[in-house]
Amino acid sequence: MENELKRYGAILWHWIWLIVLGTVLGAGVAFVSSRLTTPVYAASTTLLINEAPSSGKTTDYASILTSERLARTYSEMMTKRPVMEEVKKALGLDVAPDALARRVSVNLVRDTQLVILQVENEDPELARNLADTIPVEFARQNSALQANRYADSKANLTKEIDTLKDQITTKQNEINALGTEKTPAKDAELSRLNSELTQLRQSSAFLLQSYENIRLAEAQSTSNIVVVEEAQTPAIPVRPRTLQNTLLGTVVGLLLSMGIIFLIEYLDDRVRTPEQIDKILKLPVVGLIARMTNGAAKGQAGLIAVREPRSPIVEAFRSLRTNIQFAGVDQPIRTLLVSSAGPSEGKSTVAANLAVVMAQAGLKVALIDCDLRRPTVHKKFEMTNRAGLTDVMLQDPGQWSSVLQPTGVNNLSVVMSGSLPPNPSELLGSKRMKQFLEHLHKSCDMVIIDAPPLLPVTDALVLAPMTDGVVLVIDYGGTRIGEALQGKTQLDQSGARLLGVVMNKIPTGRRGYSYYYYYYNRDYYNDGDGSGNRRRLRRGSSSAKPGAAAPLADSTGASLEPSNK
Repeated sequence: MENELKRYGAILWHWIWLIVLGTVLGAGVAFVSSRLTTPVYAASTTLLINEAPSSGKTTDYASILTSERLARTYSEMMTKRPVMEEVKKALGLDVAPDALARRVSVNLVRDTQLVILQVENEDPELARNLADTIPVEFARQNSALQANRYADSKANLTKEIDTLKDQITTKQNEINALGTEKTPAKDAELSRLNSELTQLRQSSAFLLQSYENIRLAEAQSTSNIVVVEEAQTPAIPVRPRTLQNTLLGTVVGLLLSMGIIFLIEYLDDRVRTPEQIDKILKLPVVGLIARMTNGAAKGQAGLIAVREPRSPIVEAFRSLRTNIQFAGVDQPIRTLLVSSAGPSEGKSTVAANLAVVMAQAGLKVALIDCDLRRPTVHKKFEMTNRAGLTDVMLQDPGQWSSVLQPTGVNNLSVVMSGSLPPNPSELLGSKRMKQFLEHLHKSCDMVIIDAPPLLPVTDALVLAPMTDGVVLVIDYGGTRIGEALQGKTQLDQSGARLLGVVMNKIPTGRRGYSYYYYYYNRDYYNDGDGSGNRRRLRRGSSSAKPGAAAPLADSTGASLEPSNK
């Protein structure tokens, strides 16, 4: 778990520039868009919905439910087109009712009869006017709507009451016309008129009572809307919230950049860690070589083992030398082939510097440039390539001793490629080539072969069975897993003895060379404390892969001993 966290931390640190860039861009886009957005203000009015009084004296669950439904009903009705049209006319607005309704929201306050009406607008004064006008217009329309329900009944009753009043007046006039003189006929007529008048008055009283009952029902069925808190002119906009949007943009930019990073890492199939080599190729890492500077890749400067013998990178080559010697404890390695899966992975640089450090350790070393297609060894030693391996193939064995050319490094000779032949694979796989290697063993302790890449051509595959061991060079972050696996498979099929992998061009910053971090602490090599150097070297090598032992050697490589001794 700890190693996984460290690996993720190394990945994030490697991509820290993208994380910072994504975070800054997210925050910047959110901030700029918020600043360019027109501010929106919100004004709110609190209303009390008074339910019409009930005829009963008790409040049960049904009445409570009715009250809640009434509040919800009013909340919906306040945003409908009739109300918006009246508000538009009252305020003289030039806006569609539907667009005006989208600016209005009505929310119920739970377990109360309160309703909060909120209006949003770019103009704070207009937002306040809308919040105050909408309840007024809605209350007026609601009252008119309730009044229309009883208008016809009230009109009919009023008409009948007026008719009865006229009849009562007529009867009263007829009674007054009989005078005060009493006769049996007048008495009978007067009794009849008084009886009819009484009936008319009773009918009128009944109609008046019905009219009052209708008015009472109208009053009881109309709910009141009371403004509890009027709207105030807002001073602070509700949108956009610049600070909140900027923080949210920062988080989104951070998460998005991290997501991109892990997606890139997931899709990246290039070799970046020794763990990948151990897990996929199932090979030990016998060397970890840091990336050299651009100046170190040209000419003699490419031989950093000659130019800077105390360099930490040279210590890595000495570690590679020791690991190869350990691999040949049971079966000595006298012929070593250095190759890579593809071109430009640094195999020639590894072979040349390895040959130098082996020669510095007292071994007689011969370096052969067997890359008969793109030879580079002569460039690294700044020598001419007039005569070499191809010329040897045409000579008698008695003349082969002259092909070894001194390099200026004690105990190190080189065999250049010579002129480029038309059939490199046939030439390298010939019996004459095998005889030449045996001839070199008579005068050399170690023969190192710089072979062409494995995948483009078959030259290295025909040479591999003739050697005692093969080292596969992998470019950190350049070699793809599939290429390395295919190269390893081809070597296995050819019957080669694959010693391990050299991870080359490892960057010294951020992620990459944490396995041998001590190689790049130059103060360590210049402090002059030999005992302290050994302690730090032993501690640093403990983090290497199994099989990649680090040497305990001085700067000249005179003393070699395993780190676990």
